Amino acid sequence: MNRVFRTVQGESVDVVSHTLDVLNECPYVEVHIGTDSQNHRRSTVYVTVIAYRYGNRGVHYILHKQKMKKIKDKWTRLWNEADYSLEVAEWLTKKVKVQVEIDLDYNSQEKYFSSKLVPPVVGWAMSLGYKTNIKPDNQIATKAADHHCR
Repeated sequence: MNRVFRTVQGESVDVVSHTLDVLNECPYVEVHIGTDSQNHRRSTVYVTVIAYRYGNRGVHYILHKQKMKKIKDKWTRLWNEADYSLEVAEWLTKKVKVQVEIDLDYNSQEKYFSSKLVPPVVGWAMSLGYKTNIKPDNQIATKAADHHCR
């Protein structure tokens, strides 16, 4: 994986050593990975976040932001969100022994387009051994990703 993750301040971070440092400091931290996307005039922006939740004591996160040619097909754009999150999760769990939860910015209510992606994506993530969170469940990483997409 050749993605460069940064802190909110813009400093480059080695994901493996950062995660190990966090786990050494707080072994009970929850690790959430999520991606959100936003279409702008001529481009699509994807932001993938690795969020570290310290129980009820807060969260900090690192992020990777990429801009590409606009993806007009909504299904493809939303599918890529899951693909990017799972790619990062697979890479990280091979490097560090940590449980990861995948936050998906999909809504289970049928009136939303993203509900069509819930069964295949949740099944895919669960087959890889990940717990998933969809709306209205706890959305830690995707909330942060949404903030940086705009």
